[in-house]
Amino acid sequence: MELKIADSWKNILQHEFDKTYFKDLTNFVKLEYKNHQCFPKQEDIFATFNFCSLDDLKVVIIGQDPYHGEHQANGLCFSVQDGIKHPPSLKNIFKEISTDLEQEIPQSGNLEKWAKQGVLLLNATLTVRAHEAGSHQKKGWETFTDSVIKQISNKKENVVFLLWGKFAESKSILINLDKHTVFTAPHPSPLGAWRGWFGSKHFSKTNIFLEGIGEKAIDWY
Repeated sequence: MELKIADSWKNILQHEFDKTYFKDLTNFVKLEYKNHQCFPKQEDIFATFNFCSLDDLKVVIIGQDPYHGEHQANGLCFSVQDGIKHPPSLKNIFKEISTDLEQEIPQSGNLEKWAKQGVLLLNATLTVRAHEAGSHQKKGWETFTDSVIKQISNKKENVVFLLWGKFAESKSILINLDKHTVFTAPHPSPLGAWRGWFGSKHFSKTNIFLEGIGEKAIDWY
């Protein structure tokens, strides 16, 4: 596993890379990619950090696992490559954007545009074996991404954390709520969307907050 990660992140995460668990994780991922089909592409494992620098960071969205289907995962949570059919959760995200912001539903499910505006799209687990959901959980990724959240909480101020579903909400204990803003809602998957995801207005609420502190709003379209 090549550690292709932007310097702004490398500088605050180097202590994690030097730890035994991360070296074990690296060996595990290398073997998995050698012996099995895994997602995303190796060069995209740390894509979310390379599209969104720590300096530009405004918003964090937390997912759980990369998509495990062909040509879907691109290193950003909930995002798919251009030209790929929108998965159910992403469809519901776009539906909420459409009603919340009175916009048309985007054609592309590639969320790189969000990342380049300062939205960190962070999965708790950054890799997965093809067609085996959760196959790379509890191998060390969660320790690493928890550390990322803690570092953001410590180093930054006024970041908006969007926590969708109980798994993401469990990460709130890593966030200093006196320094940052957290919005929670049910997960946008078809199982939870009708329990409060629709109508949560997280996208407009985020922009209102950002503009209120003098930051540029996110173009969610």
